[in-house]
Amino acid sequence: MKERVLEAYSKLAKDYEFHTDSDSGANAYYERPAMLELLPSDLSGLHVLDAGCAAGWYTEQFITRGAVVSAIDLSPDMVQAAKRRVGDQADIRVHDLSEPLPYDADKFDLILSSLTLHYIEDWDPLFREFQRVLKPGGTFLFSVHHPFMDFTVFERPDYFARELLVDRWTKKEAGSVEVTFFRRPLQEIVNMTSKWFVLDRLIEPRPVPEFMERLPESADFYQRILHRPHFLIMKAHKPE
Repeated sequence: MKERVLEAYSKLAKDYEFHTDSDSGANAYYERPAMLELLPSDLSGLHVLDAGCAAGWYTEQFITRGAVVSAIDLSPDMVQAAKRRVGDQADIRVHDLSEPLPYDADKFDLILSSLTLHYIEDWDPLFREFQRVLKPGGTFLFSVHHPFMDFTVFERPDYFARELLVDRWTKKEAGSVEVTFFRRPLQEIVNMTSKWFVLDRLIEPRPVPEFMERLPESADFYQRILHRPHFLIMKAHKPE
């Protein structure tokens, strides 16, 4: 699975670097605004981990808000794109989230993982690591595919199964790319989060109006995500 994800996102790196910030309705005008609403505008002096940083959009947002930022991604191509974006203003490195995190305990005030965790089958060791490196009282914020969306779009027979799905994306730079990820039921997402953290909020975001102003050609997709959840956001914290 890791090799398939790495291959896909190495191909997608240029699209994330040059197009996603303005051309992707799912990212720019749906997931990202909802995630940013859950963060303080001032992160001055706080230590933040961007877990699955891709081309560094969130990394840059954290820097702008004054944070001390560490960022990791499985793809060397994504890491290079993130470094081109922010230079030496953040500690950005290649790292596989299925391996122990290269950080001391109680290091971070905030861990954010954007649309990354559905590429990992077993969350238990990863959440244990996130809990280890997060300070007491620190925030864990992540987004994933909504399990109902994947269940209905892919017409799966068993909602309660954790299963590997295969999708195909068409992008400007990469062309057609096969993307694989895991779908799991909502109760597994909630229960795993609650096992290691205190769950604060569960959010099913809706697109911002700017979506249609910028991407009128994507009206069908806008209407789908306006009325049916596409992503799921979880906000939690480590107990004091």
